[in-house]
Amino acid sequence: MLSYDAPIAPKGQDAPSPAPLTASLPTSIAGSSKQPSIAQMSSVAPAATQDRPSQHNHIWLVTGPAGCGKTTIAEHIANVNGMPYIEGDSYHTAANVEKMRTGVPLTDADRWDWLTQLRDESMRRLNNGAHGVVVTCSALKRKYRDVIRVAAYYDSSILIHFIYLDAAEEVLLQRVSARQGHYMGANMVHSQFDILERPSDDEKDVFSIDVSRSLDEVKRDALAQVHEVMNTERT
Repeated sequence: MLSYDAPIAPKGQDAPSPAPLTASLPTSIAGSSKQPSIAQMSSVAPAATQDRPSQHNHIWLVTGPAGCGKTTIAEHIANVNGMPYIEGDSYHTAANVEKMRTGVPLTDADRWDWLTQLRDESMRRLNNGAHGVVVTCSALKRKYRDVIRVAAYYDSSILIHFIYLDAAEEVLLQRVSARQGHYMGANMVHSQFDILERPSDDEKDVFSIDVSRSLDEVKRDALAQVHEVMNTERT
């Protein structure tokens, strides 16, 4: 079985925002080199529920381990809905890419700046007029997802959604082993599952989709989740 993921194609993407949006964030949360506190993150959510505007902007993150089909599903959602698309792998540093190419797992410290850059770039696209943006990001741990959730601290009109593409390790290992031209080798699948924290029931902004099925079924279900949220917004 082939992977749904296509080789990375960073062409046509805007350059990342040169100015991180951390100037006004409290020091206890802003430092990307330190692990964000879950208590700090959870204090952000209520602010987004006060004085809700009639129209929200949306960040859609397509998440999951290597080989789950993030690129294919995210591009489909973006194309159908006319939203800008951010390929998360294109924002890794050269050092991170070299680590993954040689089979060295990334650490938390390797990921903090990458995650905040994806968050800030998503917000920049929304500030430039997009009503939604679709982002690929493995977001393997809850604290990684919490970094993205801080976007609601900056702007309470933003709603964040995670579409988690779920499959057994053996399924994704087969897909990654079969694909060509990608720096993420099959040996990285196991290391990602070693640290994977599947979304828990209290993460209400996460939709889980079984990707062991056909690509058409996965595309249909992912798009249906997006449209259900968007249609509720319009009513």
